[in-house]
Amino acid sequence: MKAKIILLLVLFAGFGVFLVMNFFVTDQKNNQFGVLEIKSFPISTIFINNLAVGRTPFEQKFQAGEFLIKLIPEGSATETASWNGKISIYKNAKTFVNIELGKSDIFSAGEIFTVQKASPSVKRGFGEIYVETEPQGAIVTLNNQEKGIAPLFIENVPEGNHELSVLLPGFFRRTQKINVDSGFRINGFFKLALDENQRKVEDLEKEATLSAQIAREKKKFVLINKNPQGWLRVRSEPKINSTEEARVKIGEKFEFIEEKNGWYRIKFNNNPESLISGEFIEGWVWKEYASLVEEE
Repeated sequence: MKAKIILLLVLFAGFGVFLVMNFFVTDQKNNQFGVLEIKSFPISTIFINNLAVGRTPFEQKFQAGEFLIKLIPEGSATETASWNGKISIYKNAKTFVNIELGKSDIFSAGEIFTVQKASPSVKRGFGEIYVETEPQGAIVTLNNQEKGIAPLFIENVPEGNHELSVLLPGFFRRTQKINVDSGFRINGFFKLALDENQRKVEDLEKEATLSAQIAREKKKFVLINKNPQGWLRVRSEPKINSTEEARVKIGEKFEFIEEKNGWYRIKFNNNPESLISGEFIEGWVWKEYASLVEEE
């Protein structure tokens, strides 16, 4: 009888050890998994390592590691460009992918966020943020404070909610709300979409600037035309009875200043050969015997 009791106790003990070991092994195995969440616009079919796994929005556990993801838009959005990229999944953490597909890759945008353990030197109550952008060189702001140029590593970020934003001239700004946990690092990758309208505005501004430069380079001149006298008087005022300053030759050109009451105000061309008599710095000629011309 005692032998039977001892045998039962041994069996129960062995079964208990089996349950404990099984729980421990299962728990360790589960700890090797992370969560992948994917969102897209428009709705897209998801391929992971070239295998179709579903459509967006999507959320599922995967074993930690690196994966190749491809998103192919569905239905009427087939003219929209597809997207593919490499992502990392870390154990006991979420990887978030959000993609907005455009008509081509340069007009597509989105974010990929992963979470991993921060460096050992991080103080309690703080975390880290690492930001990359495509194209590189975007300005990174955290809570509306400029932090630097991507790729950028931000240390000693207080735990809690923050607003992370990236901006590159000629591209649409991207902004995301993030939550930093103590002792963890958030890796953020931003894909920026080209702002086609802004490019057009920039082109227009360049054209306007060029036109302004050309306009500045063109000057107006007053050409002295043929007349019965064979010369033209330059007067001190735009009046027929004002003082005669000088007489200028037919065919000569003088810089135009202004027009008033049928008269042109001109500037002396520093050529004594253009004068028949007198001298002047600025004066008025009757427009009946002169014409306005433009030259570069």
